[in-house]
Amino acid sequence: MGAKARKASKKAVKKASFQFPNSDSKTASADFLPLEGDPSLELPETKPLQNKATVLYIGRIPHGFYEKEMEAYFKQFGAIKRLRIARNKKTGKSKHYGFIEFDNPQVAEVVADCMHNYLLFEHLLQVHIVPPDHVNPKLWRGFNYKYKPVDYVQIERKKHNKVRTLEEHKKLVEKILKRDARRRKRIETAGIDYECPEIVGIVQPAPKKIKFDEE
Repeated sequence: MGAKARKASKKAVKKASFQFPNSDSKTASADFLPLEGDPSLELPETKPLQNKATVLYIGRIPHGFYEKEMEAYFKQFGAIKRLRIARNKKTGKSKHYGFIEFDNPQVAEVVADCMHNYLLFEHLLQVHIVPPDHVNPKLWRGFNYKYKPVDYVQIERKKHNKVRTLEEHKKLVEKILKRDARRRKRIETAGIDYECPEIVGIVQPAPKKIKFDEE
């Protein structure tokens, strides 16, 4: 073999070594994957996510279906930890939605599946699971408090019928006279010929001063 043939064979070997690198080298090509059973190919085991949500949102609650009725009805599914219905602060009336919490998350899931779109007193209940991250920490504050609505009529009655001093009575009369004067002006500007009746009983006699003889 001549010198030229030897050079040609060496070049061919070099080209073959560049095209097919060894698998043991650190710079192995990505086209050649390792055989099956390689520990690097094993995927980590993923555990199924456990449902820990125990709070349910219940919407479109009908009139008359309140805390006692809800507890008596939903306890057939499982143990109830607590429940509450949103109410108006002034009147104490129901806002037709509430929340209920069960001890077991599986029970909560069953209730959400069974009672969603359930027809109750001509209302389709809307039942949804509330994730634990979305539960407001103030949700159950005072949940067992029985709200008594404020009787504003009684408050205004006491305020109107209270015993006033002479100065308070004068201020009240001044307000009434100013209101009456504004009403008279509105009637005159409207072009209505009407005589407003005089307000009776607005004059209150001043207390008499009694002089005692000095001895």
